[in-house]
Amino acid sequence: MALMEPQVATLFFDMNSYFASVWQAEDPALRGRPVGVVTTDAPGAAMIAASREAKRMGINMMRVAEARRICPEIAIREARHDLFVDYHHRIRAAVDTVLPIRMAHSVDEFSCDLTGSQCGLSRALALGRAVQDAIHAQVSPALDCSVGVAPNKLLAKIAAGLRKPAVDWLHPDVMPGKIAHLALGDIPGVSKGIFTRLSRAGIRDVTQLHALSPKAARHLWRNVEGERFIRQLQGERVVYPETERHSLGHGQVLTPANRTGEGARLVARRLLVKAAARLRREGMLAGSLHVSVKCAVRGRVSAERRIGATQDSFDLLRSFSDCWGQLRFGEPVSVSVMLGGLAEIAEHSGDLLGARQGGTRTPREDLCAAIDALNKTFGQDTIRYGELPPHKVAYTGAKIAFQRIPDREEFHE
Repeated sequence: MALMEPQVATLFFDMNSYFASVWQAEDPALRGRPVGVVTTDAPGAAMIAASREAKRMGINMMRVAEARRICPEIAIREARHDLFVDYHHRIRAAVDTVLPIRMAHSVDEFSCDLTGSQCGLSRALALGRAVQDAIHAQVSPALDCSVGVAPNKLLAKIAAGLRKPAVDWLHPDVMPGKIAHLALGDIPGVSKGIFTRLSRAGIRDVTQLHALSPKAARHLWRNVEGERFIRQLQGERVVYPETERHSLGHGQVLTPANRTGEGARLVARRLLVKAAARLRREGMLAGSLHVSVKCAVRGRVSAERRIGATQDSFDLLRSFSDCWGQLRFGEPVSVSVMLGGLAEIAEHSGDLLGARQGGTRTPREDLCAAIDALNKTFGQDTIRYGELPPHKVAYTGAKIAFQRIPDREEFHE
């Protein structure tokens, strides 16, 4: 009787050298050349991404001056967050012609559920190659991705990194041997802190990690995440409880021109305006405001205020003024604003003596939404809420961050 082939449940794919590859997709003259991506093109700037060609020369996250010393002909391009987000959505659309994307874990990492006949290993591997082909054909031949298939997301992610940019797989039948050559730090979920705890427990390689019991893992991680992690590493499919988002916010490191008390205030104010526009776009109300400043001399100072449920930029800016007036600081380095106590406007019961009827915007929130629409149509800051910072930084409040992919609309607000 023929043996049943291994069954898998998750396909994970990771775009390779994403930021640099997007520039190569945009500019065919850059294809095959070493490319570095920076926040700003200056000799002292640090690269945030490097193309495969640059990595093969030993260039990675380093200063531009050092990269040019290794490779004088390296092409340096500034980060274009709007462009990276646009390609993110184009990649999603291409892959959706092969199978639905279940989740985007970051701007360049995605996972898909496999069902029915797709779960057979040979079929899953064929789908992985079809994903690569769809991205090449429908987006750009400059964009490569690594694909992994496995019984769960953790193993699929590890499999995707085994032979970049190939399609590979993991299954309990080949564990831990197929990943025994990896270092502990190569395993997603083994942070520096966890690595230290594992070392103290005498666990120094992946084979020993794989043999850990779920109970021991819970003890080492000091929470249930350790148990969930080890069960996945051993091939189980773990169902995580649904989580609710309770806050949203933005932060920014201040440029030299903005590192004054007034500059910091205007940057934080602008970040709040962007956050308020997100509230309206996502149909949410905020119930609290938190404002903080990181300083070179006094660390971080902050102020917080409870507010009536709102998505009104004018109300939020008044609350911001109250919070900012409580802060005492010097030499600001960065600022952040956070809106908490989020609730869906459709579920809000309304205000007995206020302007809001149940599940609706107030007239002034409608005015703010109209301002959003005008700025989207005619360009960012066509209508603005007061003075801009001394140095207006591109992509304020709309930068790509870990597990945060800005909406396309955010680049126009």
